[in-house]
Amino acid sequence: MFSVFLLTLNRPLCRINYGKYNKIDGIRKGIVIETILFSVLALIGIVGTVFSLWFNLKMRSDGKLVDNAKQYSANLLNQAEEEKRKVLLEAQENAFNIRTESENEIKAQRQELNRLENRNILREESLEQKTVELQEKEEELLSEREHLETSQKEIEVVKEEVQATLENIASLSAEEARNQVITKAEDDLRYDLARRNVRIEREFKAQSDEVARNVLTLAINRLSTDVVSEGTTSVVHLPSDDMKGRLIGREGRNIKTLESLTGVDVMIDDTPGLVTVSCFDPVRREVAKLALEKLISDGRIQPSRIEETVQRATDDIDQIIWKAGEQAIFETGISGLDPELIRHLGRLKYRFSYGENVLKHSVEVGLMSGIMAAEIGANVEEAKLGGLLHDIGKALTHEVQGPHAEIGAELCGRNGVSERICMSIAEHHDDHHNTDESFLVSAADTLSAARPGARKESVELYVQRLQDLETAATSFNGVDKAFAIQAGREVRVLVKPEDIDDLMSSDLARDIAKKVENELVYPGQIKVTVIRETRSTEYAQ
Repeated sequence: MFSVFLLTLNRPLCRINYGKYNKIDGIRKGIVIETILFSVLALIGIVGTVFSLWFNLKMRSDGKLVDNAKQYSANLLNQAEEEKRKVLLEAQENAFNIRTESENEIKAQRQELNRLENRNILREESLEQKTVELQEKEEELLSEREHLETSQKEIEVVKEEVQATLENIASLSAEEARNQVITKAEDDLRYDLARRNVRIEREFKAQSDEVARNVLTLAINRLSTDVVSEGTTSVVHLPSDDMKGRLIGREGRNIKTLESLTGVDVMIDDTPGLVTVSCFDPVRREVAKLALEKLISDGRIQPSRIEETVQRATDDIDQIIWKAGEQAIFETGISGLDPELIRHLGRLKYRFSYGENVLKHSVEVGLMSGIMAAEIGANVEEAKLGGLLHDIGKALTHEVQGPHAEIGAELCGRNGVSERICMSIAEHHDDHHNTDESFLVSAADTLSAARPGARKESVELYVQRLQDLETAATSFNGVDKAFAIQAGREVRVLVKPEDIDDLMSSDLARDIAKKVENELVYPGQIKVTVIRETRSTEYAQ
C-alpha cells in the first residue's frame, strides 16, 4: 500500500513540459527522462514494499522470520537493481536509434535542398544568358529594320524619278504605260500559247493516230474468228421418197400441223430424198428441222405425235441455246453472268445481222475490246463484257419494240450488270461516248462489221421485211402468233378463239392487210390468212 501511495504521489512528476525543446531533441530527451523517472519510482515502490514486509515480519515473528525477511528484501533489491539497469540500457539504445534516424533524415533533407538550390541557380544563369541573347537579337532586328526603311525610302525616290523621266519621254501617264505593258505582255503570251497549242495538238494527233493504228492492228492480227453466213433454208434428208407422202398426211394434215406449230414452210417437191424447210427465223427453222428428223427416225407421223415432237424439239433447242451462251462466256473469259443473260446470249446463235451470225460477232467484239483495253490501260473486264453483250438486245427485237442498243442496256441493267457496262451497250452506235470502254466497244463493233465478207446487205433487208410483216400482224388485239411464210408472200395469223370469233376474223384479216399496205414496202402482193381453231380435249376413264 505504501508503494502504491508513493507511485500515486509521484505520478504528476512524470508530466514534463517539452515545449522548450525542439521537435526531435525534445522527444528524445523526454523519453530518456521519463524512463529514468519511471525507474526511480519503481525502485522506491519496491523499497517501500520490502520495508512494509520487513516491518510486518518483525512485528509478528521472531528473529528467524526477520532474517528471512531480510534475505527476501535483499533479493528483491537485487532484482530491482537488475531491472533498473536493463531499463536504462534499453532507454539509452532507443535514444541512440532515434538520434541516428533523425540525423540521417536531416542529412537527406539538406542534400535535397542543396540539389534544388543548385538547379535553380543553373536555371537562373540560363535565363540570364537567353535574356542577353534576345536583347542582342532585338537590337540587330531594330538596326536592320531602320536600314530597310532607309533603303525603301531611297527606292521610292528613285522610282518616282524614273517614272517622271519615262512620262516625260513617252508623254504617257503611269496608268497608261502600265496598261500598254500589260496589253503587250498578254498579246505576246497569247501568241506563244496559241503557237504551242498548235504544235502540241499536231504532235498529239500524230502520236494518237500512230498509237490507235498500232492498237487496232494488234487487235485484228491477234484475233481470228470463223465467219458463219446466214441462210433461210434447211434441208432434211429422207430415207426414201415414200416418206414424203407420210409427211404430207391425209389431206395434208400432217404438214399443215407442223407448219402451224413451227411457223415455217415445208417444201416437198420432186427433189429425191430431200425436204426443204424455209423460214427467216433460224430458231423456228431449227425447231422444225429437228422435229422432222425425229419424226422420220421414229416413223410415227400424225398430228398428236407432231405436237409432242415439236415440243421436245423446242426443249432441245433451248438446251442448245443455253450451251451456246455458256460457250460464249467461256471463250471470252467472263464469269458471274446472270443465267437470264446467258440464255438471251445463246439465242444470238440463231440470230443474223446482215448475214453475219450475231453470237460469233459478239464474241469477236468482246475479245477485240479486251485486247484494245489492255493496250491502252482501260478496264479489260468491263470492255470484254460490254463487247460481248453489246448486241444482246437483238435477241428480243421480235418481242420488244425499240432500238436493240437501248433494249440490251435495259435488259442488262435489270440483271445486275454495272452502269458503266450498260452505258457501253447503249452507246455502241453513238458518236459520243462517256467512258473509254464504251469507245472501245464501238470501235471493235465497227472493225468486226467492216471485215470483208462479214455482212451482206440483201439478206438483212429480206429478214427485216419478214420481221416487220410479223410485227404488223401481231400488233392487233386477239392475235396469238403470226408467221411470215412463202418468202414473205403470205402471213398466217393464229388468233385466240376466246377473243376473236368467225365474223371478227374476216375484219381482222382486212385490217392487217390494210396496215401492211400502208406501212410496208414489198414487191407483188401479200396474202393474209387468219386461222381460228377451237380445240376441246376430254379423257375417257
